[in-house]
Amino acid sequence: MENIDTIDLAILNQLQNNSNINIKELASTINLTPTPVYERIKRLERDGYITKYVALLDKQKLKKGMTVFCNVRLKEHAKNVGANFVKDIVALPEIVECYNIAGDYDFMLKILVEDMASYQNFVMHKLSTIENIGNTNSIFVMGEIKHSTTLPL
Repeated sequence: MENIDTIDLAILNQLQNNSNINIKELASTINLTPTPVYERIKRLERDGYITKYVALLDKQKLKKGMTVFCNVRLKEHAKNVGANFVKDIVALPEIVECYNIAGDYDFMLKILVEDMASYQNFVMHKLSTIENIGNTNSIFVMGEIKHSTTLPL
């Protein structure tokens, strides 16, 4: 972390816990005046420490309460085949996260759907249409113990 000090870290901590906090309130919590806080935030955005601001939504209320982790093994690993797989995965809105992993599988997908019937429909009509998938292993989340969007600083 170059060019970042304890005040910057305090600002980042406050913003990742509440990105709606106004500059005056934020300045008060870290004992600075608003102008330097504003300038620091703009620098942190410019330097890429802050990449975007988002609203976190309630999955249950929006009928996306079932979380499934799906491990995927590809049939072949040619560069263009992997690129096509990634392009297809990115296009599916049910897949909210995708990781290229090491081990028995090549990718881990985090999928949000309403229920088991929705997941079955997703697998049969969307996931199964993607070329080069060798096999999959679905893991169904029974309960969420810890979910955080904050990075430890």
